[in-house]
Amino acid sequence: MTSNPHFTPQGTVYGTLLNSRAEIACLGDQVNQAPYKAPPRAPVLYIKTTNTWSTNGSDIPVPAHVPQVEVGASVAMVMGPTRFGMTGGAAAPAVAGYVLVNDLSVPHASFFRPPVKFKCLDGFLGLGPQCVAASAAGNPDTLLVEVRINGELRQTVDYSDMARGASTLLGDVSSFMRLRPGDLLMLGCAADRPLALVGDRIDICVRGRPAFGTLSNTLVAQASKEAA
Repeated sequence: MTSNPHFTPQGTVYGTLLNSRAEIACLGDQVNQAPYKAPPRAPVLYIKTTNTWSTNGSDIPVPAHVPQVEVGASVAMVMGPTRFGMTGGAAAPAVAGYVLVNDLSVPHASFFRPPVKFKCLDGFLGLGPQCVAASAAGNPDTLLVEVRINGELRQTVDYSDMARGASTLLGDVSSFMRLRPGDLLMLGCAADRPLALVGDRIDICVRGRPAFGTLSNTLVAQASKEAA
């Protein structure tokens, strides 16, 4: 039996929220209400902690109290060495490559402050199968990411629809924090993320870019503490 390739981050994994224009549009007037009273002016980031990381091909446990899981297909930039001399004097890492991610979460309604208890459950970030070198990945702003659940196409994420393209996102984030070599920065997820249940197999790939491979994970019932 041939084993699946595995990708493991060497740094911190950052998610990006509300980068899709469709996401903002779906919120409607909510973005203009208190406490923020306007759409976000800077990238909205959160961290996927190390306990969430799941390799390609692995089962992802879902607690009994979670009836369904939101699938957040994305592509993450993998940071390389820092480069200097950017506009405004800021420094940002070069992009060493790109990797598929499956940013799972419990469905919730908190948009500006992603809650840890819904996004950082054990295993709730599928990664891989491999990092594709930036020189081989093509323009990240033209990627089309497809999500299949049990073989059925459920979503296509079009990265031309992002409010900030990859280079703009990287520059904006680097203007207020340092990203180190090995860190991952997701380009963002689309609106209308599909929902999956225990027993479902989730496959994520990039249309027309076979170098990315297919990220596959299956949702399984989390073992009870009594059975452990």
